[in-house]
Amino acid sequence: MPEIKRQWNTPTVEHSESSVFQTTPDQIDPDKYVVATYFITCDPRMTIDHAGVIIAAEQSVGTFTDVSTATDLAHKTAAKVFSWEYEDPSGSAKHSGLVKVAYPLYLLDIDNRGIPDLFTFITGNWMGFTPIPNCKWVDLELPKSILKLFKGPQFGTEGMRKICGTTETRRPHLGATLKPKMGVTDQGAADQFYDAACGDFDTYKDDETYHNQWCSPLMDRITKIYEALDKAKSEGHHPEGEMFYVPQVTTDLETTLETADRMIAHGARGMMLNFMCTWYPALRALAEDASINVPIHLHRASHAALTRHPRHGINLPVTDFIARIAGGDMVHVGTARGKLGDANKFTEIPQIMNKIQDPLEHIKPMMGICSGGLTPQNYHFSIDLMGNDIQLQNGGGIHGHPWGTKGGAIGARQAVDAYMQSIPVEEYAKTHEELAGTIQAFGNKYAVASEESVVPELGEGEK
Repeated sequence: MPEIKRQWNTPTVEHSESSVFQTTPDQIDPDKYVVATYFITCDPRMTIDHAGVIIAAEQSVGTFTDVSTATDLAHKTAAKVFSWEYEDPSGSAKHSGLVKVAYPLYLLDIDNRGIPDLFTFITGNWMGFTPIPNCKWVDLELPKSILKLFKGPQFGTEGMRKICGTTETRRPHLGATLKPKMGVTDQGAADQFYDAACGDFDTYKDDETYHNQWCSPLMDRITKIYEALDKAKSEGHHPEGEMFYVPQVTTDLETTLETADRMIAHGARGMMLNFMCTWYPALRALAEDASINVPIHLHRASHAALTRHPRHGINLPVTDFIARIAGGDMVHVGTARGKLGDANKFTEIPQIMNKIQDPLEHIKPMMGICSGGLTPQNYHFSIDLMGNDIQLQNGGGIHGHPWGTKGGAIGARQAVDAYMQSIPVEEYAKTHEELAGTIQAFGNKYAVASEESVVPELGEGEK
């Protein structure tokens, strides 16, 4: 067969062209790029800097070969890898480690496509690329010009404190979760939350699967629960400020705003969205709608499908950071002790708290929510790890009290009071019988370090 000669000469866009898709840190202006940090594990025959070139190419103007359609514009719009650090400190193994890729702003169309545009570029096709079997998106840096497109939380941490009356005391908030998560009537939910309100809790929420049940119609439930909370308030409970219930608004996007409006019309003073199921456009639509003038509590059930693998997926600090710019007022962050998560949470949770509470232009800080196996005698671990600007979310930890929900809620508030007075809970329990009942009921469940934890599901004393 005669040789077929190429009849065109265009700028190269082939994956391996480091001259096009690689640069140095001093060439990256943070005001002109979106920067993503990845922890990658590639084929041992490939180095991470080469993998970074492939990422930058695949997610901008490159492909597996040069093409006849490329122009000079291709090189001007190329993403670039500009930093990498090997996992092996000796540098002898070069196939795993941290890689930073900068995406020029003119690649993106966030004005029109919003957050989906970020995901399209930053995770895109290449996360399924054969030579890079594992990649974890671990950090995101956005320039001011992108941040200004987002309103962020309407209330945030300080707004939540103003509502609940804790601006001066700065104590952690207490939240109650419906239990069992299913099979509870609307009146049963109201009764649970009335009892929790007698313990001076701040907020009350549905569990993630509980929405418009046959035994608990959503709008009827909202009315009954707020009647119960107002009754408790009239009896002198929670004198600091307001209490509020966040019914779930996690629905198909087509009905989200309509459902939210109906909830507010029925008296809702907050709402809960599972943003990991609806994704970010639903959150942003709620947060930026002028008629939705109540706090948005963000659940993240299903996140572990994306976040739990240590070498693949998306880091929780990233997902919760994006939830902040999209407009959530408080978001679940995990616990220092509890039934959810792994030992890496002791480093991951502080990273999350930094991402949701550090100063960020006009974007307000969010309140972190600790949930999943919390009991009053292990509160202090989470408060020590995360600070006071958190909500301690309780389900079984109050409803499982020997005296029922009311006793559990009173004991929980006593545990917070003990912490604020720097008194060990065991000592405080000597003069506070509800707290003593909590300690008796739960013992050491989830109350020691993760790697030594007494995990009830695995049997006493087992790791």
